Amino acid sequence: MTSPAEAASPEKPGEPPSRWRAHLTMAVVALAAAVYVCQGLWLAPYRNVVADNVSDQGQFEWMLAYGVYLLQHGTDPFFTDLLNAPRGVNLAMNTSSTFYAVLFAPLTHFAGPSISFATILTLNLAGSAFVWYLFLRRWLVRSGLAAAVGGMLFGFCPGLISHANGHLNWTSGWMVGIVAWWVLKLPERDHWLRNGIVLGLLCGMGFSVAAEALFFCALASGLFLGIWLLSRPGRQMARSALPPVLKALGVCAVLAGALLAYPLYMHFAGPLKFSGTGFLMDHYSEDLVAYAAFPLQSLAGLFGWGADLAPNATEATSFLGAPLLLLFGAALVLLWRRASPERRVTLRALTVVGGVFFVLSLGPRLRFMGTEQEHIPLPYALLAEIPLFDSALPVRYTLVVVVIIALVLALFVDEFLNRTALTRVALGAAVVAALAPIAPLPLRTLERAPEPEFISSGRWRDFVSDGGVMTTLPLAMDVAVDSMRWQATTMADGGAAQFRIPAGYFLGPQDYEETGRELVGRLGPPDRPTTRLFYRAGRFGQVSRVTDVDRAQARADFEYWRLEAIFLPDEMTGPRGPLNRAALVLFCTDLLGEPEHVQDVLVWRIRPGVDPVDKPARG
Repeated sequence: MTSPAEAASPEKPGEPPSRWRAHLTMAVVALAAAVYVCQGLWLAPYRNVVADNVSDQGQFEWMLAYGVYLLQHGTDPFFTDLLNAPRGVNLAMNTSSTFYAVLFAPLTHFAGPSISFATILTLNLAGSAFVWYLFLRRWLVRSGLAAAVGGMLFGFCPGLISHANGHLNWTSGWMVGIVAWWVLKLPERDHWLRNGIVLGLLCGMGFSVAAEALFFCALASGLFLGIWLLSRPGRQMARSALPPVLKALGVCAVLAGALLAYPLYMHFAGPLKFSGTGFLMDHYSEDLVAYAAFPLQSLAGLFGWGADLAPNATEATSFLGAPLLLLFGAALVLLWRRASPERRVTLRALTVVGGVFFVLSLGPRLRFMGTEQEHIPLPYALLAEIPLFDSALPVRYTLVVVVIIALVLALFVDEFLNRTALTRVALGAAVVAALAPIAPLPLRTLERAPEPEFISSGRWRDFVSDGGVMTTLPLAMDVAVDSMRWQATTMADGGAAQFRIPAGYFLGPQDYEETGRELVGRLGPPDRPTTRLFYRAGRFGQVSRVTDVDRAQARADFEYWRLEAIFLPDEMTGPRGPLNRAALVLFCTDLLGEPEHVQDVLVWRIRPGVDPVDKPARG
């Protein structure tokens, strides 16, 4: 019994690798390209941050530091009360990346979460290109060059480069490649037990790396495998493949179910669960024109040919450019004409998967040139309320389309690489013309606030009890994550004592009412009045006179958070640079009185049950 990949492969699948030098060269090239893309982080890893997504990098650094805390204290990997005091956060419904957090915990402890972040991001990009190169080289193409073209196209495609702006989960394309590899092995009659066990372990790992990407991989793999089996002449192949596939999937389900029983319970029934993502599906849908446009952070964008049609810089997942789309279409037609019946089955399955995910990426309603066409609904409108689909952003389905394009392009290069000299020249020119415009530029970076000596020296322990609540300002949220950063550094240091913080940058329910109804997701906790006052001062420099009402509300909010201290460093990081420290000092002094000057921070002690300051309000 042959697998889909074996049937489509021009080589014997069991043949051992004979070109280790080529593999090593590809690994070095992929790693060099990844370092080039991430060079801004490596130039100053403790100070620089990706400019287009400061907050997501801070959030992932917190998750990595939590891995050290998790191993040291044996706490719950899927729920924490270190954030969002006193309620806590359901990490199973967030990008907790437990696999990375635990695996890189030693590096995080000794070098810090920012080093771990830059390391994982670099390895993700290089690993994505290399794993898909191996996938192609092993199963689909003869030529190492053809496999390299496909691997580099996916590993450094505009979608992965855009997600490199802060997303360790969505740059983990290597994980998808490995899972897809073993899915293709499921029809093997004599190895169903081994394949089921391996796939179950991979699902357990993949859930903690990128659960949403694993969901996409499962959809695409199942669709491909079903079409491949049903498209073969007669029904004998499908009938003979069904038993090993079902048995392997049964083993996979049992093993993955055992490994993921608790995280899945936390995700679907745990405390502070919610539905949706907190993001608008219509906004995070692919623009039809974006597929043919060039990305801003690319060689074409450098010359002013890029288009700004993405929801934000981190979700620019298509932007493949018209030349690549034309080459893909031509490659598909030429391959089909020259393909054997076995290869046509594979091409048909790839085309259907690509088409389905293309339609899904467009979201509930068609978007064209930045405008939603409300009168043109699309199939995703029927899926948007279904569990799992309701937690996925449509624009990200594009990454599966890119995989299909990379596979087809590699097959095309492999097919015509050994033709006449003129054919090879035309092929090379076509590939360069299609790929050069979308070649990535290095990630843009900016400087963020350095770690205060107040934190690094451990002096903070004098102002908060063990497990008590302390914060810097503004409170941690999607545009200000310094509180999470300083908490992360204390977790990474591995000390026994630890402070908690109110609020945070995470996905949580819209409110905490015990009404029995399904709560919708949002970014961060429900707003409290004092949070908004701190935010307006820090982000926009708005300092209003403090009233008795403000003081009473602050007292209530402080008691709710069980807050013991507030500190302000010399610098605070916002989404585009430093926040307004002077405005926060004025506001906090008016609200809380004169601060203590401790090392490089100002500190206000909070006395529970006492008015913020012992003086009459002004105004």
